[in-house]
Amino acid sequence: MKVCEILNSLDSLPGVGKATASLFAGLNIFTVGDLLQFFPKSYEDRTKKVPLNQYYTGAKVHTVAKVIKHEWFGYGKMKTLKILIEDGTCEGELVAFNRGFLEKSLPVGAIICVTGRFEQKYGKLQSSSFEAERICLEGNMADFADKEIPGQKIVPVYRLTEGLSQKIVKKTVAAAVSAFCFAVEDEIPSYLIEKYKLLHKKEALRLIHIPQSLNDAVSARRTLVYEELFNFQMNIARQCLIHRGSLPRADGSTSVSEQKKLTAEEFEKSLSPRQKLFISSIPFELTEDQKIAVFRLNNEIDRSYDSAVKKNADEDHKNFYSMRALLQGDVGSGKTLVSFFAVLRTVDYGGQAALMAPTEILARQHAENASSMLEKINVKVAYLTGNVNGSGRLPLLKALKSGDVDFVVGTHALFSKNVVYKDLALTIIDEQHRFGVMQRSAILAKGRESCSPVLFEQNLLMMSATPIPQTLAHTVYSDLDLLTIKTMPSGRKEIKTFLSMEGHEAKVYEEVRKELNMGHQAYFVYPAIEKNEDSENENKMLKSAQEAFELLQNKVFPEFTCGLVHGKVDEIEQNKILEDFKNGKIQILVATTVVEVGLDVPLATCMVIEQADRFGLAALHQLRGRVGRSELQSYCFLIYSKKITENGKARMKAIRETSDGFKIAEEDLKLRGPGEITGTAQSGELTFALADIFRDQKIMECARKDAFDLVEKTG
Repeated sequence: MKVCEILNSLDSLPGVGKATASLFAGLNIFTVGDLLQFFPKSYEDRTKKVPLNQYYTGAKVHTVAKVIKHEWFGYGKMKTLKILIEDGTCEGELVAFNRGFLEKSLPVGAIICVTGRFEQKYGKLQSSSFEAERICLEGNMADFADKEIPGQKIVPVYRLTEGLSQKIVKKTVAAAVSAFCFAVEDEIPSYLIEKYKLLHKKEALRLIHIPQSLNDAVSARRTLVYEELFNFQMNIARQCLIHRGSLPRADGSTSVSEQKKLTAEEFEKSLSPRQKLFISSIPFELTEDQKIAVFRLNNEIDRSYDSAVKKNADEDHKNFYSMRALLQGDVGSGKTLVSFFAVLRTVDYGGQAALMAPTEILARQHAENASSMLEKINVKVAYLTGNVNGSGRLPLLKALKSGDVDFVVGTHALFSKNVVYKDLALTIIDEQHRFGVMQRSAILAKGRESCSPVLFEQNLLMMSATPIPQTLAHTVYSDLDLLTIKTMPSGRKEIKTFLSMEGHEAKVYEEVRKELNMGHQAYFVYPAIEKNEDSENENKMLKSAQEAFELLQNKVFPEFTCGLVHGKVDEIEQNKILEDFKNGKIQILVATTVVEVGLDVPLATCMVIEQADRFGLAALHQLRGRVGRSELQSYCFLIYSKKITENGKARMKAIRETSDGFKIAEEDLKLRGPGEITGTAQSGELTFALADIFRDQKIMECARKDAFDLVEKTG
């Protein structure tokens, strides 16, 4: 019996309300990993006393007390019961909002067990969030001074939603466990249960909900966490077989180049004709990480075309292979240049390539770079967005269909219904975290729908300037080759980062002025476009780019030229402003986060982010990466609000202490959660019910290896 069958049977349980049972049954749950509203999130050890006078330690008070008095306050039907208690260490008050019935169940003179959080309020020690259970109607406190609290145990604490209480959930769960647990089947192969000394599923479910000790709860959790991660990795492994026809190594390594140092001769031999022309035209040398990435991508693309030769003789396409790679690296590390090598490799095979970017600013930047660097080696480059229409769009669509365009750069328009390719063999997705699963699937489908496709599945290269921690990457992107660029181009200096509290902006402005006087440029970034008088109070506190532009241009820096860009600026006007900024006609660019990606201005040496504590770590790191694009020393000034939160302080500390994007990603993951990376949503917590990718790293690694081994054996 599966868990979903248990939940769908709750209506028939005696003592379980139909509303509660329907709520659980309606979740349509199929695995333990989906039971977000069902499993306990923590446990309270109610076998140990925490007396009233220890309320300040942060732990819940858990003690035996005597009811010494009842009081009522308020008027009419709004009266509230107040229960005065003492436990031998001090006195306290239980404020029983909407629980007047406790007057009878907890009468004066009764000995009770109390659990709750207390605080000093109105000169009294009070709790309005408590649980109380009567031990006896009368007695002496001295009889309980040196004894354990009668009938106490380990208590699971469940996630709740509106309309549910701990009591209702516990009652429902207890009924389900009693009625159905004996019939629950194991989902983990028996040899793995034996290998790791795991519990059987029915025992794990019983003990995680009704443990007799913390050891019971730990053992049950360990079993269910392994099962959750094992099932997750089984899905990943099966996806590998569907999309790539093979499995990567369980340790994440997929290329010989990872096992040894790449020699100059090996790299040179791996280059195709256009790649050789391209590298000879670049006025600098690639970093070692870039060379390794190019070498590996060449191997993967070659392998896909080798398998394409065999596919005609294999009707089931069992031998097909397509590249699936994630190229991650810090801002400014040269990922786009590496992707151009993959484009050239594909074009030399006679295929087409497409690069999809999340914004028109970034797409235009890539298109301009591609045009200036690749057209001189006989690669025809095109630019396609939703704003390319009329007389310019139809000839472009015709050229894509006929194969007269080798490389197209654009936004979501690349997978529009009327866009047809001759042979789309390579798709590059930049800033991959900004695209949902459905959008990635749509552009991949264009390869299969090409007029003359050579590959059974087109190759895919995803790029991210928001580095992903290696642990998470190997867990969630197990079906991808992970390519990492950590070394920065030679001559780049580390960006110096400074923090400044709101109210001290003048000092920051003076530092920026010094740079402007040297002929350099600056960004000023704000969280809102314009002041909104109709917004909520909290949003009224947001500084706007529109107001800041007027202040900076007219009062702070009147001797310099300022420009303003944000999401509401017309595209033509926006492109003109950005072009003027790149050419030095504008010295100060005031903006929102539209400049987070896509701008490469070597003379920009100052990034000022106001109300920086309102931005996420990834956004702060990306924005900081807009400066430091040359050998000039660059600076980032983070101005934070006086009412900064603890989470905001942690972000400011992390961004100040390191410029290493991978360390920042680790901290961001801890503070914000990893997001639903394998689903269609792109924010929130990764939907594991019990597993934690940091705490359960070793279990995850075991589950991954076991799942991949099993799929490799069974297919």
